Amino acid sequence: MRIVVHGQQAFGEAVLTKLLENGENIVAVCTAPDKEGRPVDPLKQLALDNDIPVHQPASWKTPEAAALMQSFDADVCMMAYVLLFVPSEVLNIPKYGSFQYHPSLLPMHRGPSSINWPIATGATQTGLTIFWPDDGLDEGPVLLQKTCSIGPDETLGDVYFNKLFPMGVDAMLESLELVKSGTAPKIVQDLSQGTYESWFGKNEAKLDWSLSAQEVYNVIRAANPQPSAWTTHDGNILKLFDSRLGNGSGNPGEVLRAEGNEIEIAAAEGSIVVTRVRADAGKISAEDYISKSGLEAGLILGT
Repeated sequence: MRIVVHGQQAFGEAVLTKLLENGENIVAVCTAPDKEGRPVDPLKQLALDNDIPVHQPASWKTPEAAALMQSFDADVCMMAYVLLFVPSEVLNIPKYGSFQYHPSLLPMHRGPSSINWPIATGATQTGLTIFWPDDGLDEGPVLLQKTCSIGPDETLGDVYFNKLFPMGVDAMLESLELVKSGTAPKIVQDLSQGTYESWFGKNEAKLDWSLSAQEVYNVIRAANPQPSAWTTHDGNILKLFDSRLGNGSGNPGEVLRAEGNEIEIAAAEGSIVVTRVRADAGKISAEDYISKSGLEAGLILGT
């Protein structure tokens, strides 16, 4: 098969690596345009190292972009982490179309922050979907799905790098084999049974200490490492990373302990024990922050 790989960053690189190891015929790699001052995208670099033509359209919504895809004479396009919108007239140019990786169990958590949201809402399971994209937002027919657990203390980084990333690479290769064999399904999504959420950004990562400790902890886990949960101390943003549930009690946002390498903060029900934070100086241990900031028991955060 003549394969186009469209993607970027580490996930795109990992998919291309597997395809090359399997001796697949990669006729082109498409990736996002370069950003000034940023390192070369690892997918682009791997393609160049293997003499694979690289293309970086700023938009896929042009006649020129459609002509580019047509020029590949591709059997299939594998979309491994694509953020630019690609219209259906381009998606459908390869003989067998284009399939894409999405890190949630569609139709649940359609949208750009599909790993953050299930963690933030306290879900204990998520997964990935390989689907046939169309002009909707993650609404195309499903080709393949895989599930994984969300452990009670797992963060965004844990779930993605330890589970959804490696599972996703394997699922992309499995999907290619289904396309080759002519058995790749196209299961229409029932959107009425799903959800769409926009970006899990700074506003969503702001901590509300009037919620239960479990709800606060879920947000901290969902935002670790990005976009990072935050509160305020003396009017300055304080980002919270490594933490665990505690059993202390006090007024919401009250610092119950600031000793050793632990800062314990009260929520409406229970408490959060934090061991790594980020302030102006960058990510530091709780112990360093306590000594440098003067944080002490009795202070109220988030006011």
